[in-house]
Amino acid sequence: MENIKIRDAIENDLPAIVEIYNSSIPTRLATADLEPISVDDRRAWFAEHSPDFRPIWVLEINEEIAAWIALNSFYGGRAAYNATAEVSIYIAPSHQRQGYGSLLLKHVIQECDRLQITTLLAFCFDHNFSSIRLFERFGFQQQGHLPEVAVLDGEKRGLSILALKLCP
Repeated sequence: MENIKIRDAIENDLPAIVEIYNSSIPTRLATADLEPISVDDRRAWFAEHSPDFRPIWVLEINEEIAAWIALNSFYGGRAAYNATAEVSIYIAPSHQRQGYGSLLLKHVIQECDRLQITTLLAFCFDHNFSSIRLFERFGFQQQGHLPEVAVLDGEKRGLSILALKLCP
């Protein structure tokens, strides 16, 4: 039987977080990074997060980190946007398509009231159909589209902007 737990990320989790993130780069579905990043590259990003403001959560299966989700400040972190956060979600390849994305997204939505977040945003490449469907299942709606803003392996790709408005 699997023991599944969602908990706040700690700095010792950073190598696993980076490893999962890096595993998504070759797919060209979830990030505009084209080369792997290092743990040192992510230290400042990690420091910008805390359990009470822009948390990062990890999903553990039998004490192994299988996925993570983070809330990131929107538009440079200007104070007027504090009630809006961007969702980033990454799942290790061996744990994809098992419902963990839904589990994490449900957790984030439940935490938004505590965090005083009233709007969640998701930025998805147009060709990342599974992520777009995941967010739409939770009520996110497309609010914008930026055509051909990224070049991945010589192919121009668009970005969908999805939003979920939560009751304050």
